[in-house]
Amino acid sequence: MKRTILFLFLLLLLSTDVAFANELIITDDNVNETIIREHFSLHYIDSGFIDQEKLRLLLNRIEEQVYEPGVNATLDDSWTIVPEKKGETLDREGFLRFFYAFFYSDVTFEMKLPKKAVYPRVDSELLSDIRTNELGHYLTYYRTSNKERAHNIQLAADAINNQVVFPGESFSFNKAVGKRTKERGYKRAPVIVRGELSEDIGGGICQVSSTLFNAVSIDGIKIVERYSHSRNVPYVPPGKDATVSWWGPDFVFKNEYSHPVLIRAKALDGKMIVRIFSSDSVEVKNN
Repeated sequence: MKRTILFLFLLLLLSTDVAFANELIITDDNVNETIIREHFSLHYIDSGFIDQEKLRLLLNRIEEQVYEPGVNATLDDSWTIVPEKKGETLDREGFLRFFYAFFYSDVTFEMKLPKKAVYPRVDSELLSDIRTNELGHYLTYYRTSNKERAHNIQLAADAINNQVVFPGESFSFNKAVGKRTKERGYKRAPVIVRGELSEDIGGGICQVSSTLFNAVSIDGIKIVERYSHSRNVPYVPPGKDATVSWWGPDFVFKNEYSHPVLIRAKALDGKMIVRIFSSDSVEVKNN
């Protein structure tokens, strides 16, 4: 009996040593992973089968650690093109080839993590083409003495500046600007709530959405979603406003041109201006 127990203990110890000797060590600045073969085996079927769910979770975790998005080309205040930057992500197919070779072997592997480039949608060549032809523009005015409101207007204007909307795509003001919070720099300023003047975080950005609405009220742009305030606002004529709220109304339009359109927005010295550009060869697509 004692010999049997000793034999089983030695067998368990040996099998444990083999399992931990068979490792996949990943070398990368952003990832610290040592993968043990046994952790990915389906033991209730056969040790030669891979637990695909665990493998999928591993891939997702590594990809989250290494992913860097590409950065679009933009125009600075002097209209000089700031070139795009490539990002990078996990090369999942390359990783899987290496993982399968490791899994069906009995040796330890060391792998330099395979990656591939992530290319931005807007490169310098495209931006150079769509900045030439002005399709529409609109200008509104605000008081710089209301510093909180002026600050919010500038933040929202910067958020929509250099946005590119491709043919057939829709632009959402709320998605482009994001949630208006104190942590993101927005301040309390006057807003209209149910017909009453009040104060809230992000007050003033409806002037940006309203200026944008009037700038894109042109052939080739379809207004998908737009709401008016419950009372008239002083910066645009009645019925020409576009109220927005993170938890409520959004302003959305669709590009029905044959080329991408570029939004240029600027808030400076009490002037809020939006200009819409595209290629010289742009035309409205036939529906």
